[in-house]
Order: sequence, then C-alpha cells, then structure tokens
Amino acid sequence: MEKNTVLAIVFSTILIIGWAVLMPLVQNKNKVNVESPEVAKAIEQTAEKTTEAEVSENLSDNAEAEEEEEPEIVLTEQFNTITTKHAEIKFTSKGGDILSYKLINHKDIDTKDGVQISDCVIDANRTCALNFGSAADSIDNTIYSVETEGNTNTETQKIIFTGTKKINGKKYFVRKEYTIVNDEYMFKLDVKIHTDANGLNVNGAAYTLRTSPQIGPRYNPKSDRYENRQFLPFNGKKVKRIILGKNQFNRWEKEFVWGATAGKYFEEIIIPTDTSIIGNVYYSSKIEKDDYANAQAFFERRSFTGSDINDSYYCYFGPRNEKELKIYNTADKNYFKLSGNRLSESLQSSGWLSWLEAILKWCLEMLHKIIPNWGICIIILTIILKLIMFPLSKKQSLGTLKMQQLQPKMQALQKKYANDQQRLQQEMSKLYQEAGYNPASGCLPILFQFLILFAMFNLFNNYFDFRGSEFIPGWISDLSKGDSVYKFKKSIGLFGENLRLLPIIYVGTQILSSKITQMQGMSTAQNKKSTQMLMMYGLPLMFFFMFYNAPSGLLLFWLTSNILAIVQQVIINKMMKKKREELGQTQPVIAKGKNKR
Repeated sequence: MEKNTVLAIVFSTILIIGWAVLMPLVQNKNKVNVESPEVAKAIEQTAEKTTEAEVSENLSDNAEAEEEEEPEIVLTEQFNTITTKHAEIKFTSKGGDILSYKLINHKDIDTKDGVQISDCVIDANRTCALNFGSAADSIDNTIYSVETEGNTNTETQKIIFTGTKKINGKKYFVRKEYTIVNDEYMFKLDVKIHTDANGLNVNGAAYTLRTSPQIGPRYNPKSDRYENRQFLPFNGKKVKRIILGKNQFNRWEKEFVWGATAGKYFEEIIIPTDTSIIGNVYYSSKIEKDDYANAQAFFERRSFTGSDINDSYYCYFGPRNEKELKIYNTADKNYFKLSGNRLSESLQSSGWLSWLEAILKWCLEMLHKIIPNWGICIIILTIILKLIMFPLSKKQSLGTLKMQQLQPKMQALQKKYANDQQRLQQEMSKLYQEAGYNPASGCLPILFQFLILFAMFNLFNNYFDFRGSEFIPGWISDLSKGDSVYKFKKSIGLFGENLRLLPIIYVGTQILSSKITQMQGMSTAQNKKSTQMLMMYGLPLMFFFMFYNAPSGLLLFWLTSNILAIVQQVIINKMMKKKREELGQTQPVIAKGKNKR
C-alpha cells in the first residue's frame, strides 16, 4: 500500500472519531433547560395564544431572528341564511356582515315581498360592517370562517365569524358573534378583537360599526312628501329628530345613549352596552346606488391600548311600532332583559300634544276591536269628534250674532272715545258684560279644532297599523298611501304615476263648505271680496296640491270632517235664521262705513 494512501486512511479515522466525540458536547452547550419554571410558563402561554379560534400567531420582536409563518389557508366567501319568526337574514363571510334583512311579516307593496331593511347593499357598504379605523376608512373585506348554532326550534340562533387580519403590518384576531332571538326583532352583536401588538389605533379609532345603507321600502322623494328618512340620537332624556336631506355627512356632537336611522314605518336602532367606548357618531345620506339617497349611521369605537376588545351592541331592526318597542322598557318582557332604554322615544310624536294623540289612538283602537276596518273606524271617530265639538261651534255662531247686534253700540263707543283708548277698553268690557258676551268664546272652537287636527294629522300620517290596510278595493287599497283610480304609464310631475280621487272630492267639499259658511251672513264690509275669493277658491286649490299624495287615511279624515262641517253649518244656519226672526231681524246686521275694530 502506498504511503499517501495510508496517511489518508489515518487522518479520516481521526476526523470521524473527533466528530463523534465533540458534537454531543457542542449540542449540550446550546441546549435550553426546559425544566426552568420561567421558560415552561412562556411556552405554555405561547401554546395557549396560538390555539385555533383563540388568537393570531405570535410575531417575534427580535429583528435579527427570521420569522417563520404558517402558510395561509385561502377561504372562499360563504353565504348563510338564518330565518326567524319575523325575519330572513342573509350573511356573508366577507367581513361577517349582513347582506339582506327581510321582514317576512311586512310586505312591500311594490316588490310584493317582505320589506327589505338592509337595502342598497354594495360590496363597499354592507350592513353591520366594520371599518378598522374611522368612518372614512373602507370596510373590512376579510373572509372569515363561519360557525352556526341553534335553529328555529330553539330560543336563539347564533352565527359566529372568526379569523385573523393584518392591520398596519400586525396581526389581529377578530370575532363577530350575532345572537338572534327567534321571537323578537332585537339581536345582539358582540365584537371581540385580540392582539399581541400594543392596542389598535387607525386614524384615531379602533373600528367603526355602521347600520344599513338604506331602510326600505323605497319611495320617491320628489312625489312622496309624506315619507322621509331620519337620524334619531337619544341622549337619555329626549330624542332629536333630524330629517335627512341629500348628500349629508354630519357628526352628532352631543350626548348619546343610542342612535337610529328610521323611515316612516321601520327603523334600525343601535344600543352600545357601554357608551363611553363610542368616540364619534355620524349620519349620512350620500347617494351610492341607483341614485337613491341612503340613510346610514356610523359609530366610531375609540382607539385602545392593551390586547383585548370585548364590545357588545343591541340592535333593533324592525317596525317603528309601539307594540314591538315597548317590550324593551321592562326587563322580564324581552329575551335580553333590557330596560330603561326608552326605545319608544323613536316613534313619531305630536310633541306637547302627544297626550291628545294617545287618547285619539286609544279611541281608534277600541273602535277597531268592534269594527275590524280602519277606514270605517276613521269615519266613526271623526263623527264622534264633530258631535263633541258641535256645542262649541253653535256657541261660536250665536256669539257672532250677538256681535252683529252690538255692532252699532260698539261703533258709537269707538267714535266717542277715539282719543282715549283706556276708557274705550273699559266701556267695551262693560258693554260685553251687559250683553252677556265673551269675545274669547269664539276662539275656543277654533283652538280646539286646531289641536284635534294637529294630533290627527300626526296619528293618521304615521299610524303603523294603517300600513297595508285596505278600505275600498280598487280605490283605497292602503290607508298609509294615496288612493288611486288610474295608473299613468309614466310619472307626471306632482301627480306622479297615479290619478287620485280623494283630493278632488276633498277640494270640492272644502269649497262647498266655504259657500255655506258665508250664507251665515258675513258682510262685505267685514271681508273684502278678494279675501272671500281667496278663502273660497285659493286655499282649497293650494290644499289640493299640498295633499295630493297624502296618505288616504289622513284625507279620509279631512273629507269626512268637511262633509260633517257642511251638515253642521246647514243646521246652524237654520238656527241662526230662527234666532234673528226672534230678535226681529230679517238679515244680518251689516256695519256701515269703515270697520274700526
């Protein structure tokens, strides 16, 4: 064997033996003592944080260490539908948002389907979507995993969206959980966020929760002046009603307990369990789809420091109806045991005349228990009110007759004390007392009628039970909308698409009522001819255009009032004629010369 070969074998043997002896020593030198309590605790915490459906992956703070990331699982968008006694709700796993919220027990007359509460949804604007940041930021389009619990046989159903999202290069674990009550319009939304980073702050906010882009049913703002969209913030004492115009985006800067977006008959109310977490509230009516102005509210959650967010919101998506809202005033009447939030404040109100509206509503509902037709109930209630007011109207007419009798004496006093107004007032008061006449008595019937009309207007214009109630088939098919005897092929300005008969009859009865009232004996000296013409023809014509698209329930009330006023005035005119004959007058006393009253 050659010398070089022997040397190669020897050196190779030494190298192999040396490697076998030295490597265990090097490995033991770098080995971590896993029995150390501190290290064991750190490993346990890391294991807990990295469990599935609990936290996102830990990011190493060591800039020199190379980060090892698990390959991302690509999820596809899923759609889930939950059906309750009241609603059919469609969810998307993209953002964990609501795409459709259809009220199955309330039909949309135009679509012949359930009223859509979550309307005008687009990919950039969905119901209950979150912006990670301020209201101006884009909504979250992360696709989450989905889990559902319960069914229609249980008291509640749940749908849970979970997953991780990168924000500013850092990972956050997000969980959106909806608890839906099968027998109520209220549901609960829990938003949970966990991070190993230092809190969450994007443009001054952690996230923003939004309501639906729009609330159905749709309406034409140009022709339907009795419909609108509102933002309703409640401060714990009273609610502010802000009617939304076009292209608004404003901030609500005052106290806030809950906020709502509302149409005439339906609304969405958002109630944070902790109002201190809400930094800003905005309301919007920006046009986003189909040239249809939206009505949306945004609730900015304040930024936070720390690792966890656990926020809860109660959400009412349903009728703007006292029957459904009042159950949340008493804890034992609703599933979530809510009380004291005064959701009924979101109802349309007559303000300081709410007490009168409540009385009229009670009377109307009592009548409906006997006669299950709202149109007939409106007519009967109007008759009852006219009978109650008849003595006042009669007294007013008799007062007018006394005033005519006193006219010559009043003119004499005015001439005698023209330069002494204080003495004139004293003598006039003395004259009224001797004649048994109170000038203010003539104002009482007018004032009472005004109060009734104002309360009735709000009641009949917004009463939920009128919605979809038919009175006369083929003519008055819905007391909450205008009547229709013919539908045009296209919209005609103010008249829209329908030829309505009730406004025409209303104007006719108004003119007839004015003519009969003038027969009572109002003199040309007291009322110029031009004024009479305005009152007789101008005002009814103005009312025709104002009320052409008014709800037929409201017009039915006014029309019935006019017909009854005509009958009442005919009766009073006969009484007045008889009274004049008793006083020896054949016609009303007409004042001559300039009227100085």
